[in-house]
Amino acid sequence: MPEQPELTIQGWGPTRPGDPPPTDGDLANAVPKAARRYLAKELGWSPRPTPPVAVDDITLAPSRLSDAARTVLVDLVGAENVHTDREARLRRAGGKSYLDLLRRREGDASDAPDAVVAPGTTEETAALLAACSELGVVVVPFGGGTSVVGGLAGIDPDDRPSIALDLARMASVQALDVPSSLVTVGPGLRGPALEESLGRVGLTFGHLPQSWEFATLGGYAATRSAGQSSTGVGRFDDLVAGLTLATPSGVLELGHPPASAAGPDLLALALGSEGTLGVITELRLRVRPKPLSTAYEGWSFRSWAAGLAAVQQLARHDLLPDVVRLSDPDETRANLLMADGRGARALRGSLRLRGHREGCLLVLGWEGLPTIVRARSHAAAALLRDGGGIKVGRRVGESWKKHRFQAPYLRDTLMDAGLLVETLETAATWSALPNVYDAVRRALRDSLTRQGRRPLVMSHVSHGYPTGASLYVTVLADRDDALPIQQWLSAKRAATDALLAAGGTLTHHHAVGADHRPWLEREVGPLGVEVLRAVKERLDPKGICNPGVLLPD
Repeated sequence: MPEQPELTIQGWGPTRPGDPPPTDGDLANAVPKAARRYLAKELGWSPRPTPPVAVDDITLAPSRLSDAARTVLVDLVGAENVHTDREARLRRAGGKSYLDLLRRREGDASDAPDAVVAPGTTEETAALLAACSELGVVVVPFGGGTSVVGGLAGIDPDDRPSIALDLARMASVQALDVPSSLVTVGPGLRGPALEESLGRVGLTFGHLPQSWEFATLGGYAATRSAGQSSTGVGRFDDLVAGLTLATPSGVLELGHPPASAAGPDLLALALGSEGTLGVITELRLRVRPKPLSTAYEGWSFRSWAAGLAAVQQLARHDLLPDVVRLSDPDETRANLLMADGRGARALRGSLRLRGHREGCLLVLGWEGLPTIVRARSHAAAALLRDGGGIKVGRRVGESWKKHRFQAPYLRDTLMDAGLLVETLETAATWSALPNVYDAVRRALRDSLTRQGRRPLVMSHVSHGYPTGASLYVTVLADRDDALPIQQWLSAKRAATDALLAAGGTLTHHHAVGADHRPWLEREVGPLGVEVLRAVKERLDPKGICNPGVLLPD
């Protein structure tokens, strides 16, 4: 398989063998002293070494793939593209949620596939799926391995052998139609490689989630991803003009740009299907000119309510920027402490003097033609000032842009020091969002507070719409070393029940996976679940396509 940057087996980075990670794993170097003191006081946490077991000590069961099944797979894709070795299987054992990492750090790789198989074309993929359907072998598509909702667990109620269908051989730019602003790509292509290719001809795709360094285009499509610039350029599903879906029953060619009214949109059915209907083998994506001007800036608001009201005003007047990120007081305080430079200390002092000691930072990013960027940012500034906002300059915005992919690396270091570190997300209308925010925070605090120890619950709005916004929540707590998995499962259950009851969506961009599927019926209804089951039954009658996700038991 072609060599690509890979995540580590028990964490996020480094990116390539031999590359230094963004931090050296030492808490003192990764987290400034002021931030460490704040976390210790806030959480009742005493840093302690809780390193993962050695990779060589991870328990991996023998492959259950039969010799007969292996022979069939080898005949289809070649022996060099069928792997049952320990390294290949471990690297495709689950995703990168807190629970995924906990299990592998404790030496548990029970979710590892029995083999890794890498087809190179749509035809090979379709033949592979048909063969696995006959053989009774479960197929889990694997792109970058960045799922944070159990999307790669490979759970099967019949406990059949499973393979990870690796997309790495389908990772090229296949065609570029510049006049139509369309690019055709393989599902295994990573974001940086696509941007590099498009940049040579003055174009960009512009979809940059936090997993951008590793996640694949096929994974974005299968989960209906949202990127950090999605407020401006759209979510991933907005940028898909068409795709090819290989299923055990045949191949579907979906989407006819620029637009069609030929019945219900089957393309939308494939987007977000999470590998349950088949494997996406080709994508046709909408691209745009590379921006000639970019401007990132920071604003401060006295309160969360004032910041939300200001962003809502931008949405109402069609002045939302390409990037919008409003942090609540807890996240603002933590971010300023993590910065810990002379500039950050000066900013904290300035905000205190202006009455924004417990305020909220808002990061805005503008991209496009210089005249348009200036016009949009100036018009937005007038509304923000009317809402009580104070402009704190471009340094805040540029600092966020520089460090925006660093949080998953930092999580590894914090987990090494005995912390629970996890995220969850939702979306709600502007009228429901304040109640959702309060309900989630209350549920998490009630669940994770124990014996004088309490969690730090930090939130931000990161995707704005005319009708509402997303809410992204980061949770830090002293880890229960006796029952760490149950500690988070209980908290996640409480938070999910609370956000749904308050009017939030089950997920905004992380997808359903295994973690959220018990609640899917509450969002789409019993009949909606039955419709999805009927489609799966037609395309995947033997139920081999990623059976452990999306659809509830």
